[in-house]
Amino acid sequence: MDGPMKPRPLRAGVIGATGMVGQNYLRLLRGHPWFDVTHVSASPRSAGSIYAEAVAGRWVMEEGIPDQVADLIVADAQDVDQARARCDFVFSAVGMDKQAVRELENRYASAGLPVISNNSAHRHTPDVPMLIPEINPHHADIIPFQRQSRGWDRGFIAVKPNCSLQSYLPPVYALMAAGYPVAAIVVTTLQAVSGAGYPGVPSLDILANIVPYIGGEEEKLESETLKMLGVLGEGGIAEASIAVSAQCNRVPVRDGHLECLSMALGRSGQEHNPGVDEIVATLEAFRGPPEVTELPSSPVQPILVRREPDRPQPFLDREAGNGTAVSVGRIRPCPVLDWKFVLLGHNTLRGAAGGSIHNAELLVKQGWIA
Repeated sequence: MDGPMKPRPLRAGVIGATGMVGQNYLRLLRGHPWFDVTHVSASPRSAGSIYAEAVAGRWVMEEGIPDQVADLIVADAQDVDQARARCDFVFSAVGMDKQAVRELENRYASAGLPVISNNSAHRHTPDVPMLIPEINPHHADIIPFQRQSRGWDRGFIAVKPNCSLQSYLPPVYALMAAGYPVAAIVVTTLQAVSGAGYPGVPSLDILANIVPYIGGEEEKLESETLKMLGVLGEGGIAEASIAVSAQCNRVPVRDGHLECLSMALGRSGQEHNPGVDEIVATLEAFRGPPEVTELPSSPVQPILVRREPDRPQPFLDREAGNGTAVSVGRIRPCPVLDWKFVLLGHNTLRGAAGGSIHNAELLVKQGWIA
């Protein structure tokens, strides 16, 4: 007698599949144990073409086009009915202005499709959870309110935060979860060019240069941190009361966001002031909740501490934990605040498409995507 039947993989769609983030979704979903890509969509210009033809001459991933999607017919991203017939949920990577993205993602959710978005358009919508699985999986509990307030049944929208946030926030949260109250954060990012999309920053602007400005990025880091660490309430998420100051720079590195962070601990006179060894032990011991550690994209150890004086470095450490772990180094006292350290995360594997896939796995585990 045959053994128990394995459940079929969930059918995933990628809207905005021809752009760089969409291509990265398809690359990372190749052979995924839970998800099969059954639908791709893009602008009307690409609609009706075979996917391999639609991206001919502009496929920018190092690996070739996955066989499972090469022959799919590209749909118009505005055609929600096609997606509903072919998918159990969709990843959103559309490249439009924020208002257009919000309207399109709302249409997909109202049609009954969960939308797992890489876009920033809904990050500050009060009833839309912005998730990092190791940090705030409970924020997904706002989904019933989101559905009720909008009259949706199966559909909903969930988003990931800024890719720099996905690198520096896990170590901060690990310390908070261990009982060290954080009062203020000062972070300076050195962000790889792949974070700008494709074709991204012109070569003559970035070669042998650093650009000390990324439009809107500093505001995202400062505000999204407060929502991520906020308290879930009825109808929304109350922001955390932490002071955050960010400066963001584009540097001539292909992949991997390096971040220099200083942190002040809030004290009422009773809290214990940790030492370096205690902080290192806390970071190395950190794990997400059990429901998160079992996800296919979860690293065995989310935070890796480097003890060398010159690590982490993008070229050497961005692939740590298959590109999904955060590397932390140079942990030392700060003469202005309390502690300072250097962090590194892979901005397209832990951030961008990889972060959204991790969120989708969490939402399946929690039963929101079925």
